[in-house]
Amino acid sequence: MLSDLVRDVTGIVRGEGKLIRTEIAQAVRGMGAGAEMMAGGAILLLVAAIVLVQALVILLAAWVGPGWASAIVGAILGIIGAVLVGAGRKKMAVTELLPDRTLQQTSRDVRLAKEQL
Repeated sequence: MLSDLVRDVTGIVRGEGKLIRTEIAQAVRGMGAGAEMMAGGAILLLVAAIVLVQALVILLAAWVGPGWASAIVGAILGIIGAVLVGAGRKKMAVTELLPDRTLQQTSRDVRLAKEQL
């Protein structure tokens, strides 16, 4: 009876391991193509943002002159960038890298297996 339980638990763990490896491999393949598309899109968005910022500077230059227009737009973009960096830093500091749910589930599985013994 004990050997049957050990064999069953071992089979379940091996099966789950194979399933996890298969799912991860499929996800990684799909992510590669998605990452390439995102990189291309990000480059185009950056170019579009530069063109729009240039248009804003030209628009403001009609009222305050080209030097002041560049300074105003640069200051506004600098403030927005600093706020985004600060917010991103806070989010990264809060993030925990430990897989808490997985550890809890594994602990429950070990407890259940011990109870079965």
